[in-house]
Amino acid sequence: MTQQRGIGADGVHEVYAIKYATVNRARQSNFLDPVEGDPDAPMALDFFIWLVRGNGASLLVDTGFSRVSALARNRAFLQEPVQALLSLGVSADAISDVAITHLHYDHAGNVNQFPGATVWLQEREIAYATGKCMCDRKQSHFFALDDVSVVLKRIYDGEVRLIDGMHPFAPGIEFHRVGGHTDGLQIVRVRTARGWVVLASDAAHYYENLRRQNPFPAIFSKSDMMEGYARIRQLADGEDNIIPGHDPEVCVKFERLDLPGAHIYRIA
Repeated sequence: MTQQRGIGADGVHEVYAIKYATVNRARQSNFLDPVEGDPDAPMALDFFIWLVRGNGASLLVDTGFSRVSALARNRAFLQEPVQALLSLGVSADAISDVAITHLHYDHAGNVNQFPGATVWLQEREIAYATGKCMCDRKQSHFFALDDVSVVLKRIYDGEVRLIDGMHPFAPGIEFHRVGGHTDGLQIVRVRTARGWVVLASDAAHYYENLRRQNPFPAIFSKSDMMEGYARIRQLADGEDNIIPGHDPEVCVKFERLDLPGAHIYRIA
């Protein structure tokens, strides 16, 4: 079992947010319903992966995208995620497990760079990413076929663990399906020295999405999204322990590590 690999045997973990890319958008494009203030005001959307570590082992939450994908989608690329991990002294080979929150291009690229890791994914997510919803360009646009193909191959190779709903990964780490943004979106709950932290990924792109109950407009199920907001709050020890998937405010609220060339923030 995974917990035998040594992930946080004491159930308390360190968590880091690693920013690897960014893009500027109009404010209204980040919300489904009308916003307060100027809808055309610039509003940055940052891209993160997250590292959870304890007792000498590491769990990576999402794998980001590559410089090639950044060029294809016109994103400002800061650093390859694997290089950012090396700034923390963590090589790709040291990652024993990867939790993919969902299979969108910005969360599930680079999976092939972690060949020794077990990949953890909700069964409903792979069904969604390979099912009839992908006939709808408004939904398939957010996926990269090459990335999904890598995950499919790893399923056939026995390197992916497909889970359903809540899964206790290790002492102090839980995976929870909330859906909403995609059908199989999962969040990661982590026990830390500051209490339970929830890595919300795209269950809440921004703090403001959650605070105003005004979701990001890329939605598979709005009702699941709203239920997910309540679930996130239930699982976290306070709103300060909720970490949204794309909010530049994360880089203001949390300490940036003094690592040349890296944009890494200590969550707990």
